[in-house]
Amino acid sequence: MDKLLVRGGNTLQGTVHISGSKNASLPILAATLLTGETCIIRRVPDVSDTNYMIQILTALGAEVERSSGTVRITAGTISHDAPYDIVRKMRASICIMGPLVARLHKASVSLPGGCVIGDRPVDLHLKGLEALGANIDMEGGNMHIVAENGLHGDECDLRGKHGPTVLGTDNMMMAAVLAKGKTVIESAACEPEVVDLANFLNQMGAKITGAGTRRIEIEGVEKLHGVDYTVIPDRIEAGTFMCAAAMAGCPEKGVTLNRVCQEDLKPSTEKLIEAGHRVEFNEQGTSCTVTPGAAPKGVNIVTAPFPGFPTDMQAQFTSLLAVTDGISVVEDTIFPQRFMHCAEMSRMGADIKVDNGTAVIQGGKKLSAAPVMASDLRASAALVLSGLCAEGTTEIHRLYHIDRGYENIDDKLVMLGADIERVKE
Repeated sequence: MDKLLVRGGNTLQGTVHISGSKNASLPILAATLLTGETCIIRRVPDVSDTNYMIQILTALGAEVERSSGTVRITAGTISHDAPYDIVRKMRASICIMGPLVARLHKASVSLPGGCVIGDRPVDLHLKGLEALGANIDMEGGNMHIVAENGLHGDECDLRGKHGPTVLGTDNMMMAAVLAKGKTVIESAACEPEVVDLANFLNQMGAKITGAGTRRIEIEGVEKLHGVDYTVIPDRIEAGTFMCAAAMAGCPEKGVTLNRVCQEDLKPSTEKLIEAGHRVEFNEQGTSCTVTPGAAPKGVNIVTAPFPGFPTDMQAQFTSLLAVTDGISVVEDTIFPQRFMHCAEMSRMGADIKVDNGTAVIQGGKKLSAAPVMASDLRASAALVLSGLCAEGTTEIHRLYHIDRGYENIDDKLVMLGADIERVKE
């Protein structure tokens, strides 16, 4: 097992290329099960989550080739039974249910695993499939889903306790593209990754309208075909590097991020500017430069479904605000238990008090290095950011969390001037 050594005090400057979106790649990879023709997916990040998804597709019988960010998949003859040993490692593996039931009219999928950031139920996924005519039996931790006569279009409201479900919207959308008739998804997730999946499916021959709004309509088609598709940039990786630039960037030159989407980064951009930092995009909105402000100040953040502030950026901004003068309040309405990184940051000298899904941060404290432990994917990124500003060498353990969703984050930071080393435990 690896750990990361982050030696603080270095100034970041230069250019970093943002990888393709992990959260968009996973359902798009799963969607290749909807056709027996070859699909080529480009800009797939080399992270453990996409590796697990590729392992699942292979175990189901698909032929998969991967080379330099491009994945070629031919799902000619596939099985409906997903292996527990792989599914248990990643929550997003649940999004194979929709494609399998749509194409094979049945699926057997174990309840998935993933990082522990509170209750993430699958009931909305099942509600969507049941609305389309699937019967579901739970047995021994497995979900057995059958639609003997195929799926049929219907209306379904996917509103959940903490807002719309992204993967639930993905699953129902993938199931509906081959269903008979028209499907309407109400209270659909509006995230850019949902739009990316809809664009991918439409290029395969699906008829989806309304993606990016709370109401998605799908006209079922007989079959889908292969496609060559490029995944959108990862807005969470981009936001993470924007925070790194605000915390440790060169005041004169800053850090430039290439391969970004300005519209997708709007919530993070607005909060950085409000905190006193400078963010400048090129005319196309595909590149931005972040320069730390001369007198940054605290801000208040409340997470919300897109286009609100993303829960996946909460931890990184908590790290930024811990070293920013003033009092900040961060409330996570999506995953109220997602503050385990705060206890670790407190070991480094941060002044953060967490209660009922809200963190009150007394910023401007000087951080000092300490051994810390990552509890989930975004928490691990927050600890790396804190390590950049801490005095001494911060040891970050349980590095497998960060490898789930960041492609070569240590190498990218080193290219910007950070002093980071990956070593064996």
